[in-house]
Amino acid sequence: MRQRLLTGIATIFVLFSAGLVARQAAAPAVDRWESDIAKFEAQDRQTPPPQNGVVFIGSSSIVRWNLAQSFPELGANAINRGFGGSLMADAARYVDRIVIPYKPRLVVLYEGDNDLMTTDTPEQINAQFTTFLDKVHAGVPDAKVIAIGVKPSVDRWAKLDRVRAINALMRAEASRRAYVTFVDVEKPMLTADGKARPELYVEDGLHMSPAGYEIWNAAVGPLLR
Repeated sequence: MRQRLLTGIATIFVLFSAGLVARQAAAPAVDRWESDIAKFEAQDRQTPPPQNGVVFIGSSSIVRWNLAQSFPELGANAINRGFGGSLMADAARYVDRIVIPYKPRLVVLYEGDNDLMTTDTPEQINAQFTTFLDKVHAGVPDAKVIAIGVKPSVDRWAKLDRVRAINALMRAEASRRAYVTFVDVEKPMLTADGKARPELYVEDGLHMSPAGYEIWNAAVGPLLR
């Protein structure tokens, strides 16, 4: 009897320890971007961004976007809050900290690209997109959102079917919301025979060259005004 009791206690301890280790292992994934977000918040305390501006949020395509050069008319009202490598879920998670506080008139989102490399389904990615939109609308009811569809890159060309599935769901979700505009960048970023245009990307075939950003500028620019 005593032996069975000791065995049971040992089993409970092992299971508890395993659960604790699992939670500790999962913690970095949840807080992966905490230092990046904290830096934005520190910058904001030192130099508060203007209210009623345009917030750009998303992955490395946002980080690398030279907003001052692309949209000089926006000036300081263009607020770049991109954090490279982020997923749609990350944008939804941190919107309360790096979008809502600025009370923007317009939010430009680019996410979904890095999600292609996860096991998440297009439906799961779209659910995070929906969460992002809900949070923006709840926090800044008058703000408009421009959602840029996932680009068809050379590096992730094999994921084109997933790109199109994600974009189709995002487009449909945007169509149900008067404050959201979906911008599909696929067609202008393909050749006449439907292939990815290598000149639109730098050597890694993933991040855009100035020529790639020119296409985005032309697609998004008129909506900013």
